[in-house]
Amino acid sequence: MSWLSRIFGGGAPPAPDAIAYEGFAITPDPQKADGQWRIAATIEKDGRTHRMIRADTMADREQCAEASVAKAKQMIDEQGDRLFG
Repeated sequence: MSWLSRIFGGGAPPAPDAIAYEGFAITPDPQKADGQWRIAATIEKDGRTHRMIRADTMADREQCAEASVAKAKQMIDEQGDRLFG
């Protein structure tokens, strides 16, 4: 980390851990969008991956990560393995 990053707090936030849900792994990954955070996550199961990106945005990154997990759980409940095509 450069000295400027330490002073000004630059750099990417740490990657969150995956959350196990109904046999799937959900990794929240909020995306920066116009000064806010867009709901996004990666959903994985048995080597298959689905990248979820929603139009919804929030001001707080942590709340957005929580909302990303909640939305991913909803998608799993509704679609299950059909998420993977």
